[in-house]
Amino acid sequence: VQLQASGGGLVQPGGSLRLSCAASGSIRNINVMAWYRQAPGKQRELVAIISDGRTTTYVDPVKGRFTISRDNAKNTLYLQMSSLKPEDTAVYYCSARIGATTLWGQGTLVTVSS
Repeated sequence: VQLQASGGGLVQPGGSLRLSCAASGSIRNINVMAWYRQAPGKQRELVAIISDGRTTTYVDPVKGRFTISRDNAKNTLYLQMSSLKPEDTAVYYCSARIGATTLWGQGTLVTVSS
């Protein structure tokens, strides 16, 4: 399975974006999928996780603003981001855990600036 993230771009503070992560194969049996981000000069950090049972977990800075979801029929992972802040600026990566292996998408840049 390969992952392809898209949907990044330039958005003003307070705006919204939806990121997508299309998988080349079925994600139905992938237990854990997640979004990470890496801001300039910082380490990659977890943003949100979703299990195959649709249980979701968010890091505190994005709680109430971001929503992670998955559509197994479309083999796609999503991240709906709203009330964006300049500190959300980062390259966003999708990931999928298959057994002991973590797969990564190529990243999509989100820039929040006026």
